[in-house]
Amino acid sequence: MNRTIVALPIAALLSACGSNGGGSAGSANDIRIVGSSTVYPFTKAVAEEFMRANPGLNVTVESTGTGGGMKLFCAGVGSQFPDIEDASRQIKKSEYDTCVKNGAKSIVEVAVGIDGLTIIESTKGPGMNLTQADIYKALAENPFGKGPNKAQTWQDVNPSLPPVKIRVLGPPPTSGTRDSLADLYLTKGCDTDPAMKALAKSNEDQHKQICTKIREDGAYVEAGENDNLLVQKVSSDPGTLGVLGYSYLEQNADKVRPVKIAGVAPTEATIADLSYPGARKLYIYVKGEHMAAKPKIRDFVVQYSKMWSTGGPLERRGLVPFGGADAGTATTQATELKPLDPSGLK
Repeated sequence: MNRTIVALPIAALLSACGSNGGGSAGSANDIRIVGSSTVYPFTKAVAEEFMRANPGLNVTVESTGTGGGMKLFCAGVGSQFPDIEDASRQIKKSEYDTCVKNGAKSIVEVAVGIDGLTIIESTKGPGMNLTQADIYKALAENPFGKGPNKAQTWQDVNPSLPPVKIRVLGPPPTSGTRDSLADLYLTKGCDTDPAMKALAKSNEDQHKQICTKIREDGAYVEAGENDNLLVQKVSSDPGTLGVLGYSYLEQNADKVRPVKIAGVAPTEATIADLSYPGARKLYIYVKGEHMAAKPKIRDFVVQYSKMWSTGGPLERRGLVPFGGADAGTATTQATELKPLDPSGLK
């Protein structure tokens, strides 16, 4: 787990609010953030800049994975619970319900930009060009519900692909990137079969099991939440693929390169216009009950919005900014911080 504590000397420590009703994590000079390893470097950069502008504040940013962070974030309201959650996918209805059950009834969602969920290979790799169906056929435990996956090489999956052993390093189940892998690649690949598309309507649970359960025979290796380590492993092993966010690809272009998906490579342009199949929104979630005790949380979100614009510091770190109306909507929400309407959550 990556853990960065960004801190300047604290001018005065205020008493933490109690854990019952309207509390906050730590003192009014302390902001704690947990969640996605993909969003982590962007939030870390914002925290560093925020601390330079606000001496006396202490911001802790932890990379726990989106799912792991949601468990911490939604566990309650009070001094022992985080203020903000980084997420590489939208909060789930079940997670939101847990938040409400535990007293966090005012959750604010802020979309901070767009990322591309990329498949990478070593610069010495075979130069793969895969479809979503190829990825599904290679990684699914029970492809199209027709029995255990026996594919050993990419050529077994698609005759036009090289006879390279299937080995993919990717995120664990606690990661929002794993959820995005299931949504953007596995399910889309599974639904290329009309029978699977029909199954989604007749038996949603069975459809999810067939389309998103990943094989456990070694073809897919859970690589943890350290994306820099994943890059190192992929770069040193031509033929092995990795799954991670676009920013890590861009920062390590000398070691790894993207695998094209249906002929489309991830670039800032293809992610921004959503033509790249792996494009996804990134979020932060703020606990409304904690903002009342910690006014600086609002300022932190505003700082985020100042840094996510086109040409800004976060774009230089690999975050793809929103364009057009989406940019205006995101900036407005960062200022108004309206509570999330849970009716559209899944």
